Amino acid sequence: MDFLDPLILARWQFGLTTLYHYLFVPLTLGMALVVAIFQTVWYRTGEVRWLQLTRLFGKIFLINFAMGVVTGIVQEFQFGMNWSSYSRFVGDVFGAPLAFEGLLAFFFEATFIGLWIFGWNRLPRALHLFAIWMTAFGSILSAYFIIAANAFMQNPVGFEMSADGRRAELVDFFALLTNPVALAAFPHTLFSAFMFAGSVIVAVAAWHLSRAQHLDVMLPALKFGAWFVIINFALTALTGDQLSLVMVDTQPMKMAAAEALWHTACGADASFSIFSIGTPDGTSEIWSLRVPYLLSFLSTHSFDGCVEGLTDLQAEYEAMYGVGIDYTPIIWITYWSFRWMIGLGGAATLVAIAGLWLTRKKAKRPVAKWMWKVAIWSAPLPLLGGLVGWVFTEMGRQPWIVFSLMLTEDGVSPSVPGWTVLISLISFTAIYASLAVVEFRLIVKAAQKGPDPIDEDAHGRESSVEKTPTTVY
Repeated sequence: MDFLDPLILARWQFGLTTLYHYLFVPLTLGMALVVAIFQTVWYRTGEVRWLQLTRLFGKIFLINFAMGVVTGIVQEFQFGMNWSSYSRFVGDVFGAPLAFEGLLAFFFEATFIGLWIFGWNRLPRALHLFAIWMTAFGSILSAYFIIAANAFMQNPVGFEMSADGRRAELVDFFALLTNPVALAAFPHTLFSAFMFAGSVIVAVAAWHLSRAQHLDVMLPALKFGAWFVIINFALTALTGDQLSLVMVDTQPMKMAAAEALWHTACGADASFSIFSIGTPDGTSEIWSLRVPYLLSFLSTHSFDGCVEGLTDLQAEYEAMYGVGIDYTPIIWITYWSFRWMIGLGGAATLVAIAGLWLTRKKAKRPVAKWMWKVAIWSAPLPLLGGLVGWVFTEMGRQPWIVFSLMLTEDGVSPSVPGWTVLISLISFTAIYASLAVVEFRLIVKAAQKGPDPIDEDAHGRESSVEKTPTTVY
């Protein structure tokens, strides 16, 4: 392997910066909605504990949002720096949803965040509540435009090739936005992000409850977070099932790679392996724990359906796109990332279910210290599940950078030497590692400080805002 190969280094750089940026995305999406819900409950009930939760998790949301903006800017610069050939080929199509994300969705989101931050004590309570809901809506809208851009790479639609055959030109923006891959991937991504927000709430509440502090605030927070995880895991699973059907229609090679299925199988033979031991390339299986018919059902919603194998698909792709190219992605990455994605989300849900059971009113025993620690340290599980899910999504598309249109090796900048990419890769990694430490410490500090005391009158409504300084953020 050439360690100064610009293609390899550019892929590593974009992969690392994208995954690093995604560390902040789920918490932004999920926490904006959670804070809006907490503030709505306070608005409707006047119970000061919900205002305390709004402000506590509002701080966490704002810290995370600020860091996410910084990392996202660097990510987009790489399209022109390391992937200029890709940008020239698909920029007319790919740039449209990204432009809408920046000029419409992000501007919308940032505007209402400002109103929410500085609107305490200044805006009417209803209008201030409206601001945080619009912030949540803006973040969700922003996510959709980005997923629509990514969906074009998975399933190119709404375009025509230029007369010279060198560029993809946008001809149907509506078709681009309603790409079946985008429509299926968006709710799946969104619900997994909500899961992470719920697990963070569970961890913060567990830290305080393990120390027997802020019980009247943190016990409701724990129950809310646990239910939020459970409900959104179910929704993530349902939308993931729909996404798998779309994936079979648009990228059958990816589904075959998820199971390391080399030969077409039907019915009972199209089984899903929970765990396998074999050679790294997946061509030889030593032992496997399998569920008969499951892969067939996941791929076709029929127990008798057939799933195309990698060998057959390779032959089909050679006939369609040309010989001499291995169209099979790296099997061990797609196989295991698919299972880790499911397993990590399932583990977080089991922790949430256990938390609800152990803290129920009729529980006879106090919660053990080690159980609280499990709840605290389980917080990143949904985030890690989302990360490996994106690894599966992007690595399963290889060797295409735009499926069926452009190979990844053809998208890299032709005039950028490997050593310059290596320098920026090392620099970005070092800077991002430092920022990650800062982000983690700020969030932990805010979480451990807990809810701020808030004065309230006999009704616990307007005065709880009016007596709280606007400099809380």
